[in-house]
Amino acid sequence: MSKENKFIPPGLSLIETETHEVTDYRLQIKCVNKSNNPDPCYETDGASGFDLRANLTDSVILKPLERALIPTGLYFELIPNTEIQVRPRSGLAIKKGITVLNSPGTVDSDYRGEIKVILINLSNEDFTVTHGERIAQGIVAISASKTTIRLLMTDDINTNTTRGEKGFGSTGLH
Repeated sequence: MSKENKFIPPGLSLIETETHEVTDYRLQIKCVNKSNNPDPCYETDGASGFDLRANLTDSVILKPLERALIPTGLYFELIPNTEIQVRPRSGLAIKKGITVLNSPGTVDSDYRGEIKVILINLSNEDFTVTHGERIAQGIVAISASKTTIRLLMTDDINTNTTRGEKGFGSTGLH
């Protein structure tokens, strides 16, 4: 396979060895950072996500059970059939009770506006969100969309499976 392969979607590039063997695929996602925070990056080779930081002029105080929309100053140009999933940071969740309300939040591939994060305080204490604070993480994921999936409307579906219509805890606790 070579770089000239016409079956490679836009935004995908190939990493080739010296013998031109394809060893890996890399997605290239454009990002604009309009904040004065560091650019988002993967902190380790094995990291699934990159930090999203608060882009604030004034700190935001979240009282218990209060929620707020926190801007990041980040804008992305996703390629088709990708999304960014906005997820909580585990440290904030366990230590402070702060999480992403619509977790995971979805940033669609055709959205070009600023990424904002809906934070909620599930603790019993006020929490102050400050400028530059790491408030969530972004995960770039492959997703199905109208270009790859067709929803076929029908009057009936096959429910003859092992699980059938059983849901919400039907597979047990352990």
